[in-house]
Amino acid sequence: MSNEVYQVRRWVGVGVLMVALVAGAFLGTWAVRWAGQKVLGAPKVPLTLAGNVDPIRLGSFTNGFASVVRPALPAVVNISTTKVIKVQQNMPGFFNDPFFQQFFGNQFGGPARPQTERETSLGSGVIVNSDGYILTNNHVVAHGGNIKVVWNNKNYAGKVVGTDPLTDIAVVKIDATGLPTIALGDSSKLQVGDVVFAIGDPFGIGETATMGIVSATGRSIGLETQEQGKQAYEDFIQTDAAINPGNSGGAMIDLHGDLVGINTAIISSGSSMNGEGGNEGIGFAIPINMARNIMEQIIEHGKVERGYMGIYIRDLSPEFAKEFNYNGGGAGALVSDVTAGSPAAKAGIKRGDIILGLNGEALNGSGDLTARIASTAPGTPVQLKVFRDGKTFQVPVTLGELPEQGGTSTSALGEGGSGQNSSKALEGVQVENLTPQIAQQLNLSASAHGVVVDSVDQSSAAAQAGLQRGDVIVEVNHKTVNNMADFRAAMAGTGNQPVLLLVRPRAQSNVTEYILVEPQS
Repeated sequence: MSNEVYQVRRWVGVGVLMVALVAGAFLGTWAVRWAGQKVLGAPKVPLTLAGNVDPIRLGSFTNGFASVVRPALPAVVNISTTKVIKVQQNMPGFFNDPFFQQFFGNQFGGPARPQTERETSLGSGVIVNSDGYILTNNHVVAHGGNIKVVWNNKNYAGKVVGTDPLTDIAVVKIDATGLPTIALGDSSKLQVGDVVFAIGDPFGIGETATMGIVSATGRSIGLETQEQGKQAYEDFIQTDAAINPGNSGGAMIDLHGDLVGINTAIISSGSSMNGEGGNEGIGFAIPINMARNIMEQIIEHGKVERGYMGIYIRDLSPEFAKEFNYNGGGAGALVSDVTAGSPAAKAGIKRGDIILGLNGEALNGSGDLTARIASTAPGTPVQLKVFRDGKTFQVPVTLGELPEQGGTSTSALGEGGSGQNSSKALEGVQVENLTPQIAQQLNLSASAHGVVVDSVDQSSAAAQAGLQRGDVIVEVNHKTVNNMADFRAAMAGTGNQPVLLLVRPRAQSNVTEYILVEPQS
């Protein structure tokens, strides 16, 4: 009897366990589908990663590079977006003439009729997962409502999984399986002179491959790169492989056929890196290491979590190195401001510090530091190699999470009395006291100090260095400036010498940056 009871209880227990497992699987599947791409802990998308590969001798390619390019071609797709915009359709001029309307009235529809037009943009993408995940540029899909992906002469509806405007990366998904992919390489191993190929759909004419070399790495093509998301994170691969409009989002591969970059921009005489005009032999690609990190965060978390130090930096030029008595050579990043209460501030980083390395590796400029910090998870401890006052030492910093961006705006300065200086470096620059009224117009606090730039001769050395009307000068040659008297005292005796200014730029009144003005010869 007791044995029968035991058997029954055991079967009941097994039944309860099976029901629980089935219910748990059902609820788990429902939860993932309900939460979509933003559910934390969602399964990773399998990627094909390149293994450790040996260098390839160019002499082994007896008849060209078809063996490299051919396998990659099927994994590059065409992406087009379409949106409907409203336009004003003007009538011919004589219909709008008052004399004509005096006799015929408004029967021809008036001076203008609202019309709609379809605006189409073209780009490329790279299949990185056989189940339809495609890596492309944010600017390819950012402004289009209907996304069409063409692969193997078939049309697919594309769905944006997520985008990251700061790195110009986007992930698109199509409903397909068994797709060809390209193995992801290691862009950190690229060197100037390496052979690369750009694959995409330029001008919408069809799949196209071009060849060139790596012209540079760690390249920045925008304005001065700074942390805090004020500008895009730029760490581009530069190449002379032909990249034209429509190539954006396409693949850059190496001699192994591995994906090392996502084509994104050009410099052209017909444009300013906006995709118009033709190839000039200066193209840029996002390193795949950066793109992969962004893509995986978008897919797994639905957003990008970036490391944050709380510093504003600029490249360390030889001129700036001299001003801060650094003669160690190499690239680095000059700290122009530190956010109060930030991880960097807590670690003791100061304005004027020169950061030379991160985690034992030398820097390739300020853009390199910005990109590497941004791609490191919040909460990660890092080691900075810092130069200050003639000494080099290590500073441990535990990264925070980059806060949401907040913009500031400035209004034009009012007219008022101005002062002029006699420095050779600042010839053509007029400044005046920073009054409470001007500080308010510039969105500065009441306690802000300095002198405000009233005008800058555009042919002057100061204008070439970046000084603008509305900038507030707070230091001259490391001397604090509270008012015009301090400014004149700090400028006294500068003569024909370069002048190092610490300013609050008019476009970013909550930060400071260094500007070095050298007298014109």
